[in-house]
Amino acid sequence: MSAFAEFVPPPECPVFEPSWEDFSDPLGFINKIRPIAEKTGICKIRPPQDWQPPFACDVRNFRFTPRVQRLNELEALTRIKLNFLDQIAKFWELQGSKIRFPHVERKLLDLYQLSKIVSSEGGFETVCKEKLWSKVASRMGYPPGKGTGSLLRSHYERILYPYELFQTGSHSSYCSFPIHLDDGFNKKQRHLKAQAFAIKMRPRKETLEVNFVSIDLYLCLVCGRGDEEDRLLLCDGCDDSYHTFCLVPPLQDVPKGDWRCPKCVAEECSKPREAFGFEQAVREYSLQSFGEMADHFKSDYFNMPVHMVPTELVEKEFWRLVSSIEEDVIVEYGADISSKDVGSGFPVRDGKRRLMGDEEDYANSGWNLNNMPVLEQSVLTHINVDISGMKVPWLYVGMCFSSFCWHIEDHWSYSINFLHWGEPKTWYGVPASAAEKLEAVMKKLAPELFDSQPDLLHQLVTIMNPNVLMEHGVPVYRTNQCAGEFVVTFPRAYHSGFNQGYNFAEAVNFCTADWLPMGRQCVAHYRRLHRYCVFSHEELLCKMAADPESLDVELAAAVFKEMQEMMDEETKLRQAVQEMGVLSSELEVFELVPDDERQCYKCKTTCFLSALTCSCSPDRLVCLHHAKDLCDCPLGDKCLRYRYDLEEFPSMLYGVKTRAQSYDTWAKRVTEALAADQKNKKDLIELKVLLEDAEDRKYPENALFRRLREMVKEAETCSSVAQLLLSRKQSRLRSESNRNRTKLTVDELKAFVEQLYRLPCIISQARQVKELLENVEDFHERAQVALSDEMPDSSKLQALLDLGSGLDVELPELPRLKQELQQARWLDEVRATLAEPHRVTLELMKRLIDSGVGLAPHHAVEKAMAELQEILTVSERWEDKARACLQARPRHSMATLESIVLEARNIPAYLPNILALREALQKAKEWTSKVEAIQNGSSYAYLDQLESLLARGRSIPVRLDPLAQVESQVAAARAWRERTARTFLKKNSTYTLLQVLSPRVDIGVYGNSKSKRKRVKELMEKERGGFDPDTLSDLEENHEEVRDPSTVVAAFKAKEQKEVESIHSLRAANLAKMAMADRIEEVKFCLCRKTASGFMLQCELCKDWFHGACVPLNSKDSKFLCPLCQRSRRPRLETILSLLVSLQKLPVRLPEGEALQCLTERAMSWQPLKIKLKDSEKKRKRKLERAEHHHMLMAAAAASGTSAMGDIRPPKSKDLKRVGLELGLGGKPKKKKLKINLEKNREMKQLAKRLAKEEKERKRKEKAAAKAEAIREGMEKRKEKKILDIPSKYDWSGAEDSNDENAVCAAKNCQRPCKDKVDWVQCDGGCDEWFHQVCVGVSCEMAENEDYICMDCSRKAFRSRKTCCLHPGPQFSSNKAL
Repeated sequence: MSAFAEFVPPPECPVFEPSWEDFSDPLGFINKIRPIAEKTGICKIRPPQDWQPPFACDVRNFRFTPRVQRLNELEALTRIKLNFLDQIAKFWELQGSKIRFPHVERKLLDLYQLSKIVSSEGGFETVCKEKLWSKVASRMGYPPGKGTGSLLRSHYERILYPYELFQTGSHSSYCSFPIHLDDGFNKKQRHLKAQAFAIKMRPRKETLEVNFVSIDLYLCLVCGRGDEEDRLLLCDGCDDSYHTFCLVPPLQDVPKGDWRCPKCVAEECSKPREAFGFEQAVREYSLQSFGEMADHFKSDYFNMPVHMVPTELVEKEFWRLVSSIEEDVIVEYGADISSKDVGSGFPVRDGKRRLMGDEEDYANSGWNLNNMPVLEQSVLTHINVDISGMKVPWLYVGMCFSSFCWHIEDHWSYSINFLHWGEPKTWYGVPASAAEKLEAVMKKLAPELFDSQPDLLHQLVTIMNPNVLMEHGVPVYRTNQCAGEFVVTFPRAYHSGFNQGYNFAEAVNFCTADWLPMGRQCVAHYRRLHRYCVFSHEELLCKMAADPESLDVELAAAVFKEMQEMMDEETKLRQAVQEMGVLSSELEVFELVPDDERQCYKCKTTCFLSALTCSCSPDRLVCLHHAKDLCDCPLGDKCLRYRYDLEEFPSMLYGVKTRAQSYDTWAKRVTEALAADQKNKKDLIELKVLLEDAEDRKYPENALFRRLREMVKEAETCSSVAQLLLSRKQSRLRSESNRNRTKLTVDELKAFVEQLYRLPCIISQARQVKELLENVEDFHERAQVALSDEMPDSSKLQALLDLGSGLDVELPELPRLKQELQQARWLDEVRATLAEPHRVTLELMKRLIDSGVGLAPHHAVEKAMAELQEILTVSERWEDKARACLQARPRHSMATLESIVLEARNIPAYLPNILALREALQKAKEWTSKVEAIQNGSSYAYLDQLESLLARGRSIPVRLDPLAQVESQVAAARAWRERTARTFLKKNSTYTLLQVLSPRVDIGVYGNSKSKRKRVKELMEKERGGFDPDTLSDLEENHEEVRDPSTVVAAFKAKEQKEVESIHSLRAANLAKMAMADRIEEVKFCLCRKTASGFMLQCELCKDWFHGACVPLNSKDSKFLCPLCQRSRRPRLETILSLLVSLQKLPVRLPEGEALQCLTERAMSWQPLKIKLKDSEKKRKRKLERAEHHHMLMAAAAASGTSAMGDIRPPKSKDLKRVGLELGLGGKPKKKKLKINLEKNREMKQLAKRLAKEEKERKRKEKAAAKAEAIREGMEKRKEKKILDIPSKYDWSGAEDSNDENAVCAAKNCQRPCKDKVDWVQCDGGCDEWFHQVCVGVSCEMAENEDYICMDCSRKAFRSRKTCCLHPGPQFSSNKAL
């Protein structure tokens, strides 16, 4: 192979990834893969991913000194070249010349290759004579045509040819006698000598001095003459002298340095070279410092981060460097570090530290390299001593390019290497079958190295390129060992490799039973090489044979075989020694003798069974193979020392044989049991006994053992399954993934029965399991019949399902039976549902359809689905139609809804919208009939009845034709009631309109509002049989009778009479209080019901006295009325008549209207008294008459509903009556209404005309008088008064259709406002004239909060103050004070 060819990686070795089961037995797994792996010599094992042992070394205290490795000295061929160059350099240096190696074609000339090629072509003379230098250049790889051959000849002649002459023995004649120049010299020598004489030599300091010593004493050892002193050289080693021209080849120049003669050069060059080995580094490293150095070296060398350098690149660069003589790369390798000194990388039980977590498991693991050599199947466990590197692991700390050379393990044992961490380690391996071929190739290619070191391959210092070995027919395999992986090397498998970078590995040896023959061959090999043994192979065998029961069966068989061969050989050797004449013998316990004292003097083998000694040298012994090499003494003087007598061997063999044969007996019994027929089957217990016997005796895990274990395991499993099937119990401890797979299928049950009867043993439950299978088959037949029925029967299917579930077998019919059962139950539910239409809701039908969709296809299901879907579709359509009718705007008529209800009547489903529509239609009919009953009745209905009907009618989703009419009637009635309430009620009044229009029932009741209401309620309860204004209308639906108007009038009259009597009684009681002047402090007055104190006022109606601080004062009234007597406003009669006219137009009865009609009739009865009173007052002063008349009108308008207008009377009149009006329902003439008799009606009309006429005249006169008064007195500052906002549809004069904007303002200078500026205010002084707010200067806030009195009324009040004024101001009237 050319030194410059690119490296080609060898093929990969096998890689094994064991399962956890295989991984649990390390040596068993290695033995299992041995047939494959030993063919490549090495293999790689990847543990399971979860197997990751922790690194247990004490990193902080880990210290080591590595070895120094020069890469180009490792390779055998490169080392030969370097040795050759060292010899050339040394040869010329000894002759005083420093050689400088030449370059050709810009490359260093390979002098070793040049020498070999020239030698192979016949030598220098032949090459020169035949002109083969061009061929030599071509063989060296130089391109032709550049004169390289001549250049190579020049370099060869100058450097190599003198050394070649020296090596061929031309210098040997110098050492014995002088050589005379004669015709024997060839022409070449004479020519060189002539050239030497022709050269003028420069004398040197070693040249002889004739002045001191005679020339005859220093003669040239070649020519024997002493002349030519200037060319005579003196050797610096032996002081011999030589002419420069007598040397071969002659020197053309005097050496500048020390010069050695040919004899000294030959002596120096013939010295043997020191054995090559690695030097120890000077520096001691820790793991951290070594790692930093290693990473720095690799990153600098490749100029990239260490983890990015490809392994292929490192591999090619390594083999290039080791083959280069020019590049000298030095690395360091921490190899062969004993774990006993620094600790193992695996957790160990050494007591130095406590194991944590899973370290305990890794410490006990068989793959822990501290445990593997001493496993039960390992041979090394029978060696008591700890052999470092074999039984005790060695540690290796590598860096990039650090390497381990070609070698085989001691005693050709197995080795295993684990890479704890770091970058990969590249391995090369050669199988044991090619070991001798590898050795032969290396000896052939590098004989010089093996000449000096016969055991070179055992020194671990030489590598050779795998490509070179492969070219010579040696099979080589490679692998890259990564962190966490094992590499195993097999017996006598050569292996080498290098590290890709910084890493940490651990290795150890182990030996199994198959190794024993290899171990014996290794000892014989070592004997031939005279190599020391690590342990005695014979001693190991004898120790194992001494305790056969502790041996593995396979190991016992191997030991028995090896012992036989060993004893046969020992017997022959002893017989040969005896035949030689050695007669004396002696027992020697060799295991007590140190190993170095019982090694064969000749072959270095450690002796154990026997040895030969002599009395001449007691410390020396030899093995029986070298009995003749002990000494020259007579054989009779020699003694045979033996460990066991030949008679002891049979007993040792018997024990091992018995152990091995016990396995044979067991194997025979197992084989018979496993091959037994149905009649001769053994019980399961007997197979278990055989298995337990094998486990106890530790029989080998071979195929028979594994088959027995599998059969027992299978039988136990079958027995458990059979018991489970028969007991019908399911295991509760199941994983989620296996939950659906807990029962046997029918096919599995059949197979299981066949398996039970196929087992090599008897299972007691087999017959019962077979009966179970028969039951399953019977079930299958019945299920097929049930599944073929036209209409599924739920009861029949349920019975089959119960039967099938009890069989505890996964039956294929069960899913179909369940489907059929679901279909049958669904059909039953559909039939039951359709049988009761009132239960068939849309949701129920949808649910049935949804559940039916999930069922398996069946014609009965599909038919029922179609029927349900049809009903659902029709129902949804009618439901949507009904919903639309219920939500329609405008609403549908009753006829339309009636037709929809009739059409949907025959649908067999519960339709809530149709029912709601039917209910709404029924309500509409009932409502319409009630409205018709009210309209066709003898009396109008009360407003509350109509409001109730209206609320009910609005909630009915049907178009009701009378509804609009009822709404208009209710709206008109409410509007009238609101207008009347504004007319009568005071602001913030606590009374209702009906209360103020009806006779009082709380006369004489004092106290706060709460206690007063309570007293009034008690009085009403006491007089329940009388008139109750709140019960004028009855809202009960079933109450058809309406109170007759005559009954209402009669009740009103009765209450009126009671009111008059009560007021008379109250007046009398209050007047009687004044008679108690002597006990005045005990009398209670006023609203507060306390004694008299301070300023007090007397009420003109009830005659009770009131504190000025407890009651409000009204300055515009000349007479004081208490808050209990004056409960409301007192409107003008024209206003009341307008309200009555509006009431007559309403087709609705209102309790307030009836009360107002009664009140008006009461007032009309008081009217003649008023006219008579007027005539009598004319006799008085006109001024006082007008003032009194004005006062009465104001009193009538401001009086309470119960007192009403009946209080308007002359001041001195004691007959004070309540004035009230009672209002009836107007409308259709055919209905009954509260009416006044014809005469009173006529009188009322005449009175209204007369009052209107008088009022008009009075206003005209008052306006004229007010104008004159205003001019005379001027305008006075007006006080802001309260304003009443009159809606446009009501007019104070009774004209309902008047417009606010077109009404006449009573102001003299009306500004005629329009639209939103038309706001009115009514005079509260007595004239009741209406004014625009803007015309009289009143704001909205003033009109709302204060009373307004016009200018005319102010002047009238001013004139009347002269007689009855207590307080100044034109708007107040005097009050009587206590």
